[in-house]
Amino acid sequence: MRIGVFGNPDSWYVNELCRVGTARGHVLQPLLFDQFTAKVQTGRVDFACDDIDLRNLDVVLVRTMPPGSLEQVVARMDMLAGLEAGGVEIINSPRALECAVDKYLTTQRLALAGIPVPATIVCENSDTALAAFEALGRDVVVKPLFGAEGRGIMRISDPELALRAFRTLERLEAVLYLQTFVSGPGFDIRILLLDGQLVGSMKRIPRPGDFRANISQQGVGVVHTATDRELELARQAADITGSLFAGVDLMYNENLEPLVIEVNAVPGWRGLQRTCDIDVPGHLFEWIERGCG
Repeated sequence: MRIGVFGNPDSWYVNELCRVGTARGHVLQPLLFDQFTAKVQTGRVDFACDDIDLRNLDVVLVRTMPPGSLEQVVARMDMLAGLEAGGVEIINSPRALECAVDKYLTTQRLALAGIPVPATIVCENSDTALAAFEALGRDVVVKPLFGAEGRGIMRISDPELALRAFRTLERLEAVLYLQTFVSGPGFDIRILLLDGQLVGSMKRIPRPGDFRANISQQGVGVVHTATDRELELARQAADITGSLFAGVDLMYNENLEPLVIEVNAVPGWRGLQRTCDIDVPGHLFEWIERGCG
């Protein structure tokens, strides 16, 4: 099969996918979003990336959605949607990427579907954010809407620091996304799903002095056997966001009730693969070879 992989330059994930896919007899082509071109004419749209005709690909794997202006991100999504309409399999689909890349949209859809999530308030000005800080118990986690691997996340429990942080974000014209700090057992659970099937699960424990459990932030991964309830929530969350290849993060609150924290439609698996001793790209290519479910 001819498979394109959108990723960052020198990405470990792109290199790993190319290595495993090539060994299985496929033709893998690394792609960069800033090199794509769409040529539109009546009755036809041609998509290229550098000198590669994207219409000739069977599958496109999306390993990143790099930062950019609103116009750039929308154009990338439009291009992926055009490829999908032309018969190229996109993993994950543009619809899933649009949802899961946006923490607010993901949380909103999960909540409206009855999935338990942390209490969250989203606003655009510092005065409203300060009121939200009070309403959420003066202990909140502030997250960028777009981001991964724990980058840019702050835990704030001091009113003076909250005022400074919220005013700075307001000046930057950022959306203020506040979640109550989940004061449960102090770990989170990553469940990796492929078309609803469990690939692997691990418990992530933060390093001392940090509240973020991400492996990229030096969290420690431990093999975890997901419970029926955890799997049910993960599958529901993946389905709601439309993510076939999904990394779902859960935490337990002080009442030991599971909450869905995040759904990743471009899930990292480096830490999980090492922790659980599983071949994630092998699972992915086997699924693609079967016709993507």
